[in-house]
Amino acid sequence: MSGSGLLAGVRVLDLSLLGPAALAAHLVDFGAEVIKIEAPSGDYVRQMTWPIVDGISLMHLHINRGKESLVLDLKNPEALAVFEELIAKSDVIIEAMRPGFLDKRGFTHERLRKINPAIVFCSISGYGATGPYRDLPAHGVAFDSWAGQVNPVVDADGFCRTPDQTNIGITAGPAFGAMAVLAALVRARTTGEGAYMEIAQSDAAAYFDWYRIESWKAYEQPADVVTGNSSDNFERRKPGLGGMWEGVRYQFYASADGHVLFMASEQSFWKNFCVGLGREDLFELYPGSKYADHARGNIELQEELRRVFLTRTSAEWLRFATENNTTIAPVNTPQTVIDDPQFIDRFTWTTMQQTGCEQLMFPLNVAGEEAPIPTKAPGIGEHTDAVLQRVLGYEPQRLAALHESGALG
Repeated sequence: MSGSGLLAGVRVLDLSLLGPAALAAHLVDFGAEVIKIEAPSGDYVRQMTWPIVDGISLMHLHINRGKESLVLDLKNPEALAVFEELIAKSDVIIEAMRPGFLDKRGFTHERLRKINPAIVFCSISGYGATGPYRDLPAHGVAFDSWAGQVNPVVDADGFCRTPDQTNIGITAGPAFGAMAVLAALVRARTTGEGAYMEIAQSDAAAYFDWYRIESWKAYEQPADVVTGNSSDNFERRKPGLGGMWEGVRYQFYASADGHVLFMASEQSFWKNFCVGLGREDLFELYPGSKYADHARGNIELQEELRRVFLTRTSAEWLRFATENNTTIAPVNTPQTVIDDPQFIDRFTWTTMQQTGCEQLMFPLNVAGEEAPIPTKAPGIGEHTDAVLQRVLGYEPQRLAALHESGALG
């Protein structure tokens, strides 16, 4: 149970399985008290995915860190009565599993409002509560393949393979859901009116890529309505890379020890680069347009820049960019980024002792405040008695009777 942070004093009931539990994890990071309500069998995320750290999955250790685990067998009438009491004393309910789980147990929107008019309810699921895929079971990559974010690759033997990728839906869905919960909490605290919301991880994967999707929609408009940029004579290019494949002043280049990303598409940054190099001749020869000019298809310039960038290391090019106010960025992998000096400056790691493995803290800095350090992700039912004593004031006799009835597993 957290006692500090921006959400100190907010109580969340988290009915979650697998990755969607990350929604409530964001609220933990802000200091909310999050009670993870589990069936007697528990959330099998503890055994899912890898790496496994001391017998427990990294996914569980991260997305359920800082939570308390309370076992309630919601098929048991006495457990349902306990759950109703918890709703009355909470601020948020997260249903992070297939939509309709609580409906089937009698906790409809109407009943939740009757129990607690200010309750904020948010359901997060794979494909959402509506649509033809509503009941289709799926895992994380499915939301990204549906949204057009990842496509199969074919190996040398002709077999389709899943490429290395950033999982968007299972990350963006909980983040967008947490944002919505916070907005609803503001209204609930202001007016006393709760909210009943749902979000899909597939929807989040698509909305995360709104720019490309909207660009394709815009491309369907007539040529006299939607054009290209003035820097390349208003040419209408198909969305997606939008000409960046042929880009020269906005492109990757090999350095002496790796790669950098060059992004001098504004004329001022391009001029600063050339002047800093002592190569004003490049600017005079290829001045380009004021904005959004990638020098697309200029192979002569690209060959010259390829030779130039090989003369310095990536770190030297970053210092050059800072000193000359031009646009050069580092290029990392998930393995190398943790040693990047910017990453080291900005991120804080938890320790093995604190959270069971080293984990990244939420990347937010609040002036004058220290972020609450989450506790290790709980074992199944680890806090059952303690939560019911603290939140509902149950005496030992009441707890013993509930255990005897099977309500607590």
